[in-house]
Amino acid sequence: MLVLSRKECEKIQLGDKITLTVVKVSGDKVRLGIEAPADIKVLRNELELFDDGPRTLAHPAKLLLDASQDNDALPLAS
Repeated sequence: MLVLSRKECEKIQLGDKITLTVVKVSGDKVRLGIEAPADIKVLRNELELFDDGPRTLAHPAKLLLDASQDNDALPLAS
C-alpha cells in the first residue's frame, strides 16, 4: 500500500483518467473529490458490488454482533 500525505487543494493522479483532490481537512475527516470517467465505479469500502448493483452493509461492529446471533448475516467483504 502506498501512503501519501496531501494538504487541502493538492491532487493525486491515478493513471491518465482519475484525479483525487483533497477538498477539505477538518479534524479527523477528509473530503476527497474524485474525477473519473463515468465507466469507472467508485464505491466507499462499506459498499459491496453485487451483480445487480451496490448494496449497503451494516457497520462492521454491528455486523459482527448480528452474525453472532443470526446465521443469515452478510459476511464482511474480503
